[in-house]
Amino acid sequence: MARLVVLGAGAMGLAAAYRALKLGHDVTLLEAAPEAGGMAAHFDFDGLSIERFYHFVCKSDDPTFALMDELGIGDKMRWRATSMGYFTKGELNPWGDPVSLLRFPHLSLIEKFRYGLLAFVSTKRASWPALEHVSAKDWIERWSGASVYRKMWHPLFALKFYEYADNVSASWIWTRVRRIGRSRRSLMQEELGHIEDGSQTLVDALMVAILAEGGEVHLGEPALRVETRDGHVHEVVTPTGRYPADAVISTVPTPLVSRLVPDLPEASKAAYDAIANIGVVCVMLKLKRPVTPHFWVNVVEPDMPIPGIIEFSNLRPMPDGESVVYVPYYMPVTNPLWARADQSFLDEAFGCLRRINPGLTEADLLAGQVGRLTHAQPVCPPGFAATLPPVQTPIAGLQIADTCFYYPEDRGIAESIRIGERMARDVA
Repeated sequence: MARLVVLGAGAMGLAAAYRALKLGHDVTLLEAAPEAGGMAAHFDFDGLSIERFYHFVCKSDDPTFALMDELGIGDKMRWRATSMGYFTKGELNPWGDPVSLLRFPHLSLIEKFRYGLLAFVSTKRASWPALEHVSAKDWIERWSGASVYRKMWHPLFALKFYEYADNVSASWIWTRVRRIGRSRRSLMQEELGHIEDGSQTLVDALMVAILAEGGEVHLGEPALRVETRDGHVHEVVTPTGRYPADAVISTVPTPLVSRLVPDLPEASKAAYDAIANIGVVCVMLKLKRPVTPHFWVNVVEPDMPIPGIIEFSNLRPMPDGESVVYVPYYMPVTNPLWARADQSFLDEAFGCLRRINPGLTEADLLAGQVGRLTHAQPVCPPGFAATLPPVQTPIAGLQIADTCFYYPEDRGIAESIRIGERMARDVA
């Protein structure tokens, strides 16, 4: 069987390494960070082990459930009734079910009907290929009207995609709506899941299984270069060693690929280089008490610089009734705001929470943390699928994929597992 080197120990790389070992390959896993997990990795947040970047599970995430069952941790899934909110014009409104939509005070009756129809159709359709070449702006305006897009959608897109806001793929937005819409206990009740003790439970189980199957893991050892010979992968070079390889699976961000694999054809390098990415500054705040009763709150206020908050403690309960809130600031890393000091983001984010819940005081703030990720969100314009290079590269034995390749699905552990296992099965 093949000598396989897997680059990156995020969920995709871990899944690929584990599945390849089960298929009989000789696997070496290389990770630049000092810990495994990638975006799902935990850290110590004021005594609490938690993801630096939030994750949740939907009922359609079958690859996650299958892998957890195989690893013997299927009983670690936890489900909880959750809800959404909408903060606009200085008030917090419930959102995400038919009654909340009817009671929402900032849309007309016809706007509510058209908005609800789009959400209903999006949830029920299993496939919508016509959306691949349509922008989300055009799609939403066609179904719900320009006023709904202007009031409800454009402000959110603008704070996540900036100059790309009006040119995001409708197919990508539709799959997000469908995934959440299908994770419900009933028409009136959303239900989302989390893994007991967080994503680290799955990361740890995969690491244990990889080592038990004879895999070799090197943390804190980034790949510098994939060397080739006669059009085939030959070895992976790191700062401290060389790893011979019959096959390589790379899960590192696509903007790093051209430098990592200098022998790729120029057309392939250009395709990877053309994929735009948005960074994220993710503020985490730990509070003595909840901000809202909702897991997710969209924010549309002209003078508030955030598209929403994720009150994670309304999905995964925290000790002593404390609340943990993620406040993501998405932006291109070329934006001058990216260079702001962490404390500036912390102060501003807490100020936003106090706008949403004026009852919060400085005494309620227990801890704050800022995480930054340069390649957090690929920008997916209409027709994005046709621009993605094949996972199997022109170099024999070399497969490359990152979160872009989930498209039209969004980033998530289930998609990481699905693609990682598929690459492992495709190792020749």
